Formats: sequence, C-alpha cells, structure tokens
Amino acid sequence: MISPRSIEVPDALVASYTRNGGDKERTWIARLPELAAELLDRWELERDGGIGSGEASLVVPVRRPDGTRAALKLQMPREETTAALIGLRAWNGDGIVRLLDHDPDSGAVLLERLDGSRTLASVEDDDVAMNALAGLMARLHSVPAPEGLRGLGDIARDMLASVPAAVAALPDPEDRRRLHDWASAVTELADEPGDRMLHWDLHYDNVLAAEREPWLAIDPEPLVGDPGFDLWPALDTGWEKLHTTRDAPRAVRRRFDLLTQALGLDRRRAAGWTLARLLQNTLWDIEDGRTTIDPSQTTVAQALPHH
Repeated sequence: MISPRSIEVPDALVASYTRNGGDKERTWIARLPELAAELLDRWELERDGGIGSGEASLVVPVRRPDGTRAALKLQMPREETTAALIGLRAWNGDGIVRLLDHDPDSGAVLLERLDGSRTLASVEDDDVAMNALAGLMARLHSVPAPEGLRGLGDIARDMLASVPAAVAALPDPEDRRRLHDWASAVTELADEPGDRMLHWDLHYDNVLAAEREPWLAIDPEPLVGDPGFDLWPALDTGWEKLHTTRDAPRAVRRRFDLLTQALGLDRRRAAGWTLARLLQNTLWDIEDGRTTIDPSQTTVAQALPHH
C-alpha cells in the first residue's frame, strides 16, 4: 500500500485551491494525497519521477505493470474535466496525448507520458513552430465532434448578453467602442457557430515533445464550433517575447496567415471568431474587476485583416 504521506502536493497547487476556492475546493485538495495513493495502488502504478502540477492539476509520473511510462493526472471534477475526457476519447491520440485509463468517480486520468521539459516554445523559428501547431490543430478539427460538449452558439449568446453591463464598466470611450465592435462581429456569426471539435487552448506551452511523434497537444478544453474560434491562443502564444520585438502586430498577422492557410479557413470568418475570443477574454477580465481592455487584446484586433 502506498502511503498518502509520500504524495507531495506542490505548495502552488494547494494555494490555488485554498486561496481562490470554497469549502469544496479545500476539501478536495486536502484529500488529494489519499486519492493519488488509492489510484496508484488500484492501477498498480510505480512512481517514476518527481511530482509536477499545472494550474489546477497534480501530475505524477509513473510506470504501468508492463513497464510503460505514463502520467497520472488528478484534477477536481468540473465541466472542463468532463469535456476533456470526452475529447481525449474521441481523438484517441491523433495529434494529442493518448488516454490510457480513467477513473469516472474522481475524474482522474492516466495519460501517455510526454516530455514535459520541452514544449513547442523551444523551437526558435516561429514559422516552423506555428506550422507544427497548425498541423496538430487541423488533425484535431478533422475528428467528428461527439455528444456531450458545449456548443459555440450557446457561448456566443451568453457573451452577447453580458456586453451591456461590461461596456458600462469601461470608463474609456475607445474601449467601449472596441467592445461594441467585437460584439457586432460576434452577432454576425452567432447563427452559424460551426460543428468541429475545438481544443480551445492550443498554444506553444500546450504542445509537448513525444516519442511516437515529434509533437503532441495536451490539456484540451473541448467544445463544438467554428475552427476560427480556436486561433487566438496560437496568435497570442509567447506574448512577452512577441511584445519585446516591438513588432507584435506583424508577427500576429503572419501567424494568422499561416494558420488560416494551413486550415483552409475563410479569413473573414476566422477574423470575426478571433474577435469573439477577444470579447470573451475581456468579459472575463471585467468580471475579475478590470476596467480597461488589455493592450494585448487590442494589438491582436488591430493585426487582424478587416473583417
């Protein structure tokens, strides 16, 4: 039997659940070592390296009884974790980390082990990296969307309903105009939300080096919609590095051109759905108390072709 005391939960993960969560979150994080130990025993897994964590998950490198290297990932069950499981099953390892097993009660998953130390951000040539990401994105979008995922149409309608209150929270008239413009773009597209399965968070740090392929995607947050809604994380990835070049708009436009060409997208629709992501991000920022539009959102909007 594996002792829960041997499972070291990183302080940052504990803090994220206790600082921002309620009783349910604090109870879950307190029980996490016990849950991890139970699953290691049940699946006969052997610890195989130091424990890591993401923003909301614990990752334990392991070996299966046959010696296969894998990763046990534990995260508090939410709508997003259920969607990820649905997506991983449907993709079945095509361009993305392979699901090996899962525990329906806890939402824990056993995943193919990838090289967490090497992300697509390590590729110096941005065109090479973006083309690799585009290739993965095309494969993910080609898989028919299964039942049980949220649809972009519902998300778009919810966003539009939130716009009036959000505009009132912005003191700058130019910011209010931008938000109205982005909402108008969403209104034009909302009746045709699309039917592809999207990753929703595909950027350089969510693409890891692998053994069976050079690169594989991780950490999907699947939903059903237009592929154009999937572009923003790729356009924005490595923003700090882009921003220091003082030529971020040109880099964003170059990425947009590469992605839309590789995916065969209508540029006008892709630009409109990217504005929808900027609207979504800004609505979230305003919910968190921000009263201005983040400059990175404005830069991306200005770099897009006229929609």
